Amino acid sequence: MAITDKIYVKNHRQLASQLDTSFPKSAFSGATLDVLFTGDGIAKLDDASRDRVLDFAEDFLDCDCQGHPHCGCPERKFIAYLLELRAQGLGPDAIVDVMGDDYMLYAYPGDVLSFLDNSVRTLEAAERLADVDGQNEAGEEIRRKRRELSG
Repeated sequence: MAITDKIYVKNHRQLASQLDTSFPKSAFSGATLDVLFTGDGIAKLDDASRDRVLDFAEDFLDCDCQGHPHCGCPERKFIAYLLELRAQGLGPDAIVDVMGDDYMLYAYPGDVLSFLDNSVRTLEAAERLADVDGQNEAGEEIRRKRRELSG
């Protein structure tokens, strides 16, 4: 299961009430994206919620794909966001706090930790493959990225 399947809308009940409709708690669920970003749904939100939802849309849903927002770009951009927070030295608890402040999203710190651990393991494997294949520059770049994530 991808980390984006474990990212949830904070204050879900409050937002569902403001929108006068139900939608899944999962932030990257197709139904959630449809409810929040189609029609006049966003106009029904209070100012603070609307600002966070618009920030989320601007940062993760901005692409030119035909399948937008169900094209996979939002998930890839969000994963890059999580990895950047880790590269800045934040741990799982702090990452959860930041994404709550930035976008009204939450996750369990253990899920974030598992994602980060899997990311480091994946980079270790890619690093070894680059070294075996004689791709020294790629191996060094991957090694640098892995060190950023390892802290």
